[in-house]
Amino acid sequence: MAIRKIGVIGRTYRHAQRYRQILTVLFRYGFGDLLDSLKIEHYLDIGLRLISRQRQKGLETLSRAQRVRMAIEDLGPTFVKMGQILSTRPDLLPTEFLYELGKLQDQVPPFASEQAQKIIETELQVPLDAIFRDFEEIPLASASLGQVHRARLADGEEVVVKVQRPDIRKTIEVDLEILMHLATLAERHLAGWDIQRPTQIVEEFTRVLEKELDYTLEASHLERFARQFISDPTIYVPKVYRDATTAKVLTMEYVDAIKVSDLARLKKARLNPQEIARRGFDLIMKQIFVHGFFHADPHPGNIFILPNNVICFLDFGMMGRIGQENREDFADLIMGAVSRDEVKVMDVLLRLTYWEQEPDRRALQRDVSEFLDLYLYRPLKEVELGPLLQEVLDLVDKHHLRVPSDMFLMIKALSTVEGLGRTLDPDFDAMEQAAPFMRRIQLERLYPPRIAGEMFDSGMELFHLMKEFPGELREFLKQVRQGKMKVEFEHRGLEPMLHISNRLAFAIVLASLVIGSSLIVLSDIPPKWHDIPIICLAGFVISGAMGFWLLISIIRRGKL
Repeated sequence: MAIRKIGVIGRTYRHAQRYRQILTVLFRYGFGDLLDSLKIEHYLDIGLRLISRQRQKGLETLSRAQRVRMAIEDLGPTFVKMGQILSTRPDLLPTEFLYELGKLQDQVPPFASEQAQKIIETELQVPLDAIFRDFEEIPLASASLGQVHRARLADGEEVVVKVQRPDIRKTIEVDLEILMHLATLAERHLAGWDIQRPTQIVEEFTRVLEKELDYTLEASHLERFARQFISDPTIYVPKVYRDATTAKVLTMEYVDAIKVSDLARLKKARLNPQEIARRGFDLIMKQIFVHGFFHADPHPGNIFILPNNVICFLDFGMMGRIGQENREDFADLIMGAVSRDEVKVMDVLLRLTYWEQEPDRRALQRDVSEFLDLYLYRPLKEVELGPLLQEVLDLVDKHHLRVPSDMFLMIKALSTVEGLGRTLDPDFDAMEQAAPFMRRIQLERLYPPRIAGEMFDSGMELFHLMKEFPGELREFLKQVRQGKMKVEFEHRGLEPMLHISNRLAFAIVLASLVIGSSLIVLSDIPPKWHDIPIICLAGFVISGAMGFWLLISIIRRGKL
């Protein structure tokens, strides 16, 4: 998906119309000051004077984050999807905005069934009745990028078909071009935004959307997830029908199950909520700490229960990945918090995060100590994993540390599943359930095969380094002999000294000119004017002009 920056006038009439809609919504939710700072009227001829600048009533009681969320909901599918993606990026937004954007609902009116059928036939290149014996016209669900229909294959298998919205790619491209233009103006006119690089955020968002618009990627996620649990009887993963799946159509097995949050139906079906809570949390822990590939959006609408308390996950569009090193660090963080080891918790936090400026370690350790005091005198079974992790995120945000997006998705998934567990079983203890996985992760470091493997890898790296070193040294010496070796020095913070040295040199020249002219007065050198040598008068005039110039320069800089 290519993004082209909009020029002085919208690329098409549709661009101008959409830009007008976006600006109207932003004015309505109280962002007129931001738009004025961007100086949009200098770049776009779309009749800004005709755009309503009227603010919606009652905004005074709402936070800026709440107004951003409400504006995004009014702006439509592209912006809703962007908000949902940004809600998983603590490295880009403050915590307050992450919470608010996490409330965005991806529900829009469905499009016509005839259009869905036409898209299916175009994508699969066969008539609809050649694939499906039945196709229900009323969709089961409708979202910003597509909608889901229930159907039956020619061989009788019941399936659900996810169909992408018609022309959604064109709509998204227009919105993305406008977003890119706004981001460019922000970098140009808003102080500090050139460091945040909003244009790069839009480019990254474009890449994420490109993946979400390709349903074959979701099918691959589902198949990989199924392989992870192929021998686990506590989970069921729907089958993907690859012959009826393309970039715009996803066909998968229909699962007749009960939503995990429907307690009344679960009990009526004689299912065990306590067992479901335990199994569900065990499954998310296995996904994270055993496989490193996990369902990143396990809300109640994506988890269903089959007979015998078997759990079924749906919607594999958003998945998270976490490497072994990060898994081990996270386990150390939880165990350090449980054992109240403030130094260990601080060290692990610094390993798990990154920053633009070195944090104040003393202040961080003090806050970690206060954080641990919240849990110091409480029984372990009273400690909830979700609130504990949220406290960690708040602590990280306070010290301007950044959490990788997949780490944030993992924390969010754990918190969501723990909340579901407590809904199913008020006595559910997530910390007790998590403890065996944490201990296992820590013990795996001590397994002889693991140690031997790491030593072997280190030895191979050292071997390759020693093997390549003579060649690298030879190349270095060759560069030196040929005069191609260049060392660059960069000075920082010396600009004020350069200005001072320039003024000092200027003042010395000025003083020399005044003294020299004064001595010439006594020399009686012709030609003269009123018995005063003209060369002396010229020296005084020049020194006077230089003196005024130096004074004006000092006053302009605000320092005498």
